[in-house]
Amino acid sequence: MQLKGKRVLVVGLGKSGLAAALFLRERGAQVTVSDVRSAQALAKEIPMLLDHGIAVETGGHGVLTFRRQDLIVVSPGVPLDTPELVNSRALGLPILGELELAARFIQGHILAITGSNGKTTATTLCGEIFSRAGNKTIVGGNIGVPVISLAEQTTPDSWSVLEVSSFQLDTTEDFHPQIAVILNITPDHLDRHHTFENYVAAKAKIFRNVGPTDKVVLNADDDVTHRLAAGTPHPVQVFWFSRRKAVRQGAFVHDGVIVFKGSELGAAKPVMPVAEIGLKGAHNLENVLAAVCATRLAGIEAEIIRAAVKDFRAVEHRLEYIATVGGVEYFNDSKATNVDAAAKALASFGDGKTPTVHLILGGKDKDSDYTELRQLLKERAVAVYTIGSAAEKIERQLAGDAKLISCATLEVAVARAGDAAKPGEVVLLAPACSSFDQFENYEHRGRVFKDLVRGRAGATP
Repeated sequence: MQLKGKRVLVVGLGKSGLAAALFLRERGAQVTVSDVRSAQALAKEIPMLLDHGIAVETGGHGVLTFRRQDLIVVSPGVPLDTPELVNSRALGLPILGELELAARFIQGHILAITGSNGKTTATTLCGEIFSRAGNKTIVGGNIGVPVISLAEQTTPDSWSVLEVSSFQLDTTEDFHPQIAVILNITPDHLDRHHTFENYVAAKAKIFRNVGPTDKVVLNADDDVTHRLAAGTPHPVQVFWFSRRKAVRQGAFVHDGVIVFKGSELGAAKPVMPVAEIGLKGAHNLENVLAAVCATRLAGIEAEIIRAAVKDFRAVEHRLEYIATVGGVEYFNDSKATNVDAAAKALASFGDGKTPTVHLILGGKDKDSDYTELRQLLKERAVAVYTIGSAAEKIERQLAGDAKLISCATLEVAVARAGDAAKPGEVVLLAPACSSFDQFENYEHRGRVFKDLVRGRAGATP
C-alpha cells in the first residue's frame, strides 16, 4: 500500500488514532487528524503531533477537511454514521479502519479473537501459550495496544494474536486471520450498532475472508455463534468448543478433563484437567476451551498448553481479586461493560441459594436491558449499589428484584457496600455499563476501585 505523498485524514484521536497518524506520517503521508474534543482536552497529544508535521483539527469536523483527502482512516471509537463520514462515503472517498490499515502491513499469521465477553482473557492466554511454545508472538488490538503500532514488529514466521471488537471489524475489508475465534455474542453496544442484527453482522466479519486452509472456532453452547456457522465461507473448516457437550471437532470437557479432537474422525485426546485452571467462573472455562482449540489448531502441543494455562492468572480488571478486608472479599470486574458480562461475574459467586454478593452496577448506559439480571440478583445479591448516569434506569428496571442503594459515585458505593458486607461475603464491581460518564475508560474505573479497596484495607487494623 503506497502512502508517500498521499493526503490522509485520521478521524478520532484515541490510542488507535494517534498510533495510526504517526504510522502514516512515518511512511511519507501528509496527515491531518480531526477530533470533536477541544484543544485543551488534547493538550498532551497535540505538541507531539505538531512535532511530527501532522496537522490537527479540534472541536469538531470540518466538511472541507474531509473532502480534501485521498484516504480517511477511522478510529474504532468514531461512529460510522457521523455525518462527515456519511458524506465522504457518498463522494466515493476511501475509508478504512485502523485494524484494516494495519492488516495491510502485517506479515505472518494472524489469530483474531472477538466476542461480547472474554476477549481480553482469551487473547492474553493465547499469547502466553504461543510465547511458551517459542513462537515470535505479537499481542494487541482492542486489548489496549493498537494493531497499527505492532505491524512493524511482524515477520513472515510471527503470530499476531489480536483482540478485535465489533467497532474494529465494522470497517474491515481485506482483514484475513488464519484462525478466527468468536467466543460468544450477546446484546452489547446497541447505542452504536442500533440493532442486535447489525452487531452480529459486525462480529461475523471476522471470518469474511477466510479460505479453505483457515480455521473458524465457534462456541457450541452459544445460540448466536452456532447459527453463524451456516454463514461461514465454503469450504472453511469450522471447529467448536463446549463446556457442556462433546463436539464433532474441537475442544470440550469429558469426565473433568479438557480434550481436543482434531477432526470428525479423529480421537479426542486429553489436554488438561479442568481442576488445574486457576481462573474463576464458568465463563473462564469457556475462554480456556477456546484458547485450547485455537492453539492446538496452530500446532502447539498439549503439554505446552497445559503448563501455560496452569500458570495463567486473571487479567487486570477481569474478575480480579483485590483484597480481603474484615473477612469481605473484593473483586474488580470493571471490564464487565455489558449485562451479560455482569451476569457471568455474578454467577461466579455463591451457590445460588444464599445471596453473598454486594454488587456495584452503573455507569454510561449502552441501551441495555438490566431486567436480564433479575433472577441472578434474587439468587446471588445481598444488595445492588447504583452509580453513574445509568443509575436511574437500573433502579427502575430492577425495582423489587433486589435491595437497591443509590450511591451516585464509585467512592460512595465502595464505602456503603464495604460497611454493609459481612465476613464471608463479596463486594463485586461488575458495572454492566461503559465508564465514560465518570471515568476515562474501564481501566481507569478499575484502578479507582482498587485504590478505594486498598484504602479500606489500610484503614483496617
